[in-house]
Amino acid sequence: MKPVKPVKHPIPEIFASTLNQYIQFIRLEKGLSDNSIASYKHDVGRYLTFIHDTIGLRDLGGVSMNHIHNYLQELTAMNLSTGSIARNISSIRGFHAFLMRENLTEANPAKMIDLPRQAKKLPAVLSVEEVESILSAPDRSTLVGMRDAAILECLYGTGIRVSELIFLQMDQLFFDIGFLRVIGKGNKERLVPLGEPALKAIQAWVEKARPTFAMAAGGGGGRTGVGAGGTVSGLPGGAQTQNRVFINQRGAPLSRMTIWNIVRKYSVATGIEKHVYPHIFRHSFATHLLEGGADLRSVQEMLGHVSIITTEIYTHVDRTLLHQVHKEFHPRA
Repeated sequence: MKPVKPVKHPIPEIFASTLNQYIQFIRLEKGLSDNSIASYKHDVGRYLTFIHDTIGLRDLGGVSMNHIHNYLQELTAMNLSTGSIARNISSIRGFHAFLMRENLTEANPAKMIDLPRQAKKLPAVLSVEEVESILSAPDRSTLVGMRDAAILECLYGTGIRVSELIFLQMDQLFFDIGFLRVIGKGNKERLVPLGEPALKAIQAWVEKARPTFAMAAGGGGGRTGVGAGGTVSGLPGGAQTQNRVFINQRGAPLSRMTIWNIVRKYSVATGIEKHVYPHIFRHSFATHLLEGGADLRSVQEMLGHVSIITTEIYTHVDRTLLHQVHKEFHPRA
């Protein structure tokens, strides 16, 4: 079979009307972007060219699973990435499902075609030294510096998501037992331990700096204290937004972009050349725990992952450590 060429010529006339119907369908029913629609049109158009020119079919009802497998072999021969091939399969599946829906064919030969496994992209992480450099960058003698230090310590010390951090409420802090009560995805709660550096930084912010920021919002926002059960109470009778742990100098909640800017500010100040963003602290948290010997289930619990498979992405982190352990303890290493 000759290699498939990019669609630079008209779609086979016999299939052109059907393709246009499909494009109109996904435009109206799926609400896709112009770029996505163009991708679908390109993928399905190239597929139809193959069906017509290479296989010699004139009726889409005659397409078999073997024909589609042959087409995928041609895509592989073009050195397309796994992601591109997966996108093509998805496009072809959707097209054949449309043909069935419109009673243009009786079966979907693409239904049982498996998507290729895509290698999971390993998360970027910071070294311990890089983390320490960023965490030591804020000037903790200033109110803003105390807040920023608490944010950075919290991100790395607990591994919580940015969304979990910005919505963190005062009554979710348990200083006496060293835990945060985190509300994660799907409103699922979990307790996350606070290491001593993070605990001290957050406590310093809450007790010494946050009251000044909270006063800017008006009312009695400056009062904080330890409530029942060792929790930290916030603004008496205030709205949930006023009870946020991390606020700006006007007493308002922080946004995701503010957190991003804080992280960027101190990573640039330390001269780290890596792309540093808030979520990299979560990756680094999990990576450094596993490097230190933590078990996967415990890391899963702290991260709030529903499935341990999600946590397993971090097991790439310390291949050298695994080799050392194997060499030291296996009798035939």
